This record gives sequence, structure tokens and C-alpha cells, in this order.
Amino acid sequence: MQAMDLAKIEHSHILIRGLNLHIAHVGKGELGTVVFLHGFPEIWYTWRHQMLAVAAAGFRAVAPDFRGYGLSDQPPEPEKATFDDLVDDLLGILDSLAVPKVIDRLSFLRSPVCNFHKHVIRILQAFLIGKDFGAFPAYQFAFHHQDRVRGVVTLGIPYSPTGLSFDSLPEGFYIKRWREPGRAEADFGRLDAKTVVRNVYILFSKSEIPIAMEDQEIMDLVYPSAPLPPWLTDDDLETYGALYDKSGFRFPLQIPYR
Repeated sequence: MQAMDLAKIEHSHILIRGLNLHIAHVGKGELGTVVFLHGFPEIWYTWRHQMLAVAAAGFRAVAPDFRGYGLSDQPPEPEKATFDDLVDDLLGILDSLAVPKVIDRLSFLRSPVCNFHKHVIRILQAFLIGKDFGAFPAYQFAFHHQDRVRGVVTLGIPYSPTGLSFDSLPEGFYIKRWREPGRAEADFGRLDAKTVVRNVYILFSKSEIPIAMEDQEIMDLVYPSAPLPPWLTDDDLETYGALYDKSGFRFPLQIPYR
């Protein structure tokens, strides 16, 4: 991506529930708003290509950094955070951006302004796109705030009303390891933030599930000489590394893993 393209994306901070949350945004939104929800080890920057594409198509693209991630504030007690916090933050973001509620189609069709406005009003609501754990707040938000959402798209995690179970996977499975308080902190703490992000992306880009042996930690599964995935550049890695230097991994390990 050219620097001039990236410069089209604007950045703001919105005070939501006592925290300054960072959002990246672009586009006028004639057709509505598309909200992109990142996963781990990601931030708003993950969606830069998609944001410009949907903005060019007539939408307003919005990509927040979740609380505790990227340029957003850290919550005072990260260990008490739940996915409900992300859902409530998302509601606050939509309210701050004046994204309207879905119009009751039957009531609207009977209204005197129907013929003039119906093709505009009924498509101005928010579309949610969630990747990795970003799918969870997308699903929960759509369930609890149906009048705010026109559609949901998710990548990587299908909807499951009963939740996900990892009981059948080995002890060395990366999610099981990262759920142990202190273990991932010690593992990540041996490296700088840029290297942690590099290693996670290399692991996640493989077809094999990251599983460590008893005498290994997850970061040990990546050789220092391992190449980056072809879709990740050194400049991208610098951006991710700098933002995780700022935020650290305390909150990103709590949400989504604990």
C-alpha cells in the first residue's frame, strides 16, 4: 500500500465509558457504515486495505482499536475485562458516530415519507465484520442490539450458540498455554514486542495447529530464521511492533484468552 493511500485514513479518539478509544475511519458513508473488528495480534491497521475498498464503494469504514489494544487506553483492571466490555464499547462508538437504528420496515412503508426516503434510510445502519476473536463481539452485539445492525460477516470463527471447547486438544495447544496466568507473559517477556508479533503471525499462517512439547513454550516453535508470510512486510511488522510496544500484552492476553 502506498503511503498516500494510507494517509486517506483519518484517526480520532472517542471517550467511551471512561476510556479514550482510538478509531480509524475513512469514507463519507452514503450507503452506511462498515465497522471492522480486529483479532489478535492485530489492530485497526489489519483492515487498511478493506477500509479503503469499502470507502470507495460508498460506505464509511470504521476500525477501532479495542480497549487495551493499539492506540486505545488501557482499562484500569484488565484482569476483570470480559467480552461484554467490547460489546458495550462498540455500542458507545456507534452512538458517538451517530449511526442510526434500523428502521422498522413495515411502519416505515406506511409513513408519508416512504416514497421519498425508503431507499436511503433502510441501508444506513452498521454492518459488522469481525476476524478471529473480533467475531465474538460481532455476534454478541448483533444478538443484543438487533436494531443497530444490518448484517454480520465473520472470518475464522463460526457462530456457535454453545461456545467453543478445546478439551480434546493437547496440553501444549497455544490457547491452553495462553490461558494460564503468567505463562504467556513469561514466554513473551523473553522477546521484544515486534518479535512476538512476528512469531505469532508465522505460527498462525501455517496449516498446522501450534502445539508445544512439554519442554517448550509457544515462542520456541518459531526459528529466528523463519521467513515472514508473503502478505506481511517488514514495514507492516514495524507498525504492529510499535503499537504493541505501546499497549503491551497484558490486556490482549486477557481478551480473548482468559
